[in-house]
Amino acid sequence: MRDIIFISLENWDGVWRRNQFLCAEWMRRFPQMRILFVGRPRDASYALRTGAVDSFKAAALRQSDEYKGLTLLNPLKLMPNSFAVGRHINAELLLRQVNGAAKKIGLRNPLLWINDHFAAHLVGHVGERAAIYDITDDWALMGAIPSEERQRVSAADAEMCAKSDLVVVCSAALEKSRKAHCRRIVRISNGVDADHYPVCRVPRPRGGAPVFGYLGSLHGERLDFGLIEALATSWPQCKVLMCGPCMLTDYERRLLGALPNVEVCPEVHYRDVPGVLASFDVCILPHRRTPFTESLNPIKLWEYLASGRPIAATSVAGFRDFPHLCNLGDGAAGFVAACHAAYREDGSMAAARVAVAEANSWRSRVEDLQEVFRQESWIGTPFVRWGAMRGVELAEPRSEIAVEATGALNGSLREVALESNWR
Repeated sequence: MRDIIFISLENWDGVWRRNQFLCAEWMRRFPQMRILFVGRPRDASYALRTGAVDSFKAAALRQSDEYKGLTLLNPLKLMPNSFAVGRHINAELLLRQVNGAAKKIGLRNPLLWINDHFAAHLVGHVGERAAIYDITDDWALMGAIPSEERQRVSAADAEMCAKSDLVVVCSAALEKSRKAHCRRIVRISNGVDADHYPVCRVPRPRGGAPVFGYLGSLHGERLDFGLIEALATSWPQCKVLMCGPCMLTDYERRLLGALPNVEVCPEVHYRDVPGVLASFDVCILPHRRTPFTESLNPIKLWEYLASGRPIAATSVAGFRDFPHLCNLGDGAAGFVAACHAAYREDGSMAAARVAVAEANSWRSRVEDLQEVFRQESWIGTPFVRWGAMRGVELAEPRSEIAVEATGALNGSLREVALESNWR
């Protein structure tokens, strides 16, 4: 597997998202590869305006303590992006810092993986073998952003789609909306490491207050506060825990704060996610149904399934694909009814949920990506999945052509065995 320059929309921190899961799986599988992970910039103009200098305390370029081949870069951003000259200066500065870091750590002919739609200017200028654009959310569909910003996001996204050798999306809605604008597009849904969640599979003792828990971004573009209020007020003896990175407005905080049995909890480190889910009687997803949420493939779907816990959700993208495993309900009455149905479950669905999670692992997602890379000749040659190859004996060749074909197939098998550290 080739080295990677990974341009992320988030930092590498304890709250794991798609970016960390993909990189971690690549590095587990290929211990010799190197990844330059470019996170959020250290914003000098913002620090001067607000006095927020925390981002400047750590080194801009540093080695990960967790993974030998992972280098983290938080580039310097000098100017506000609110005017064109500032954006141009910041873009040039980012390009220089990425190239400087790549040279310093010795990346050669890497794949350029871009999650940030505003990084199109890097394509073709960092010595990459190919450029991949990974879209996880349709940011232009967020209702709260100003129209000028929406236009900038749409234009940047269109430029990335046009420039990239491959566009990767996580949902059917994103695939449908981008398909006509890309050279090649592939849908790779989110996934889960089901082995991370065995603690959740011990039944929680009943008898206390029912606990309905949400684990994910606390964001007004996602959450339907009317549903949370309906659950909390119709079942006053229950607890509703809302856990995750908080991006709520003051008004939204006051809405939740006015409900005595609703608690807003801090963001959860990935290592602690199973323990938090194990404290829930029911995992809930009170999401709004909007064009923006239609673009998502929530990681929490797969985490909830991996926990085996009962699930109550609105019929949004992802969750509605599993009506036999999720209690679905829309509107206040429908969602509350789904929560009641989930709480009454007897535990018999836990194994089925876990089985679906195990079949949708991050390992399998990376295998799918590697096959696409091979088809594009970015790494190796196309191969049959390793699991399908195990135990297969090749017939005795009967001609020179057969000898060549068998040799090529055996070569592919040896390549997979060398590249895979889970064989």
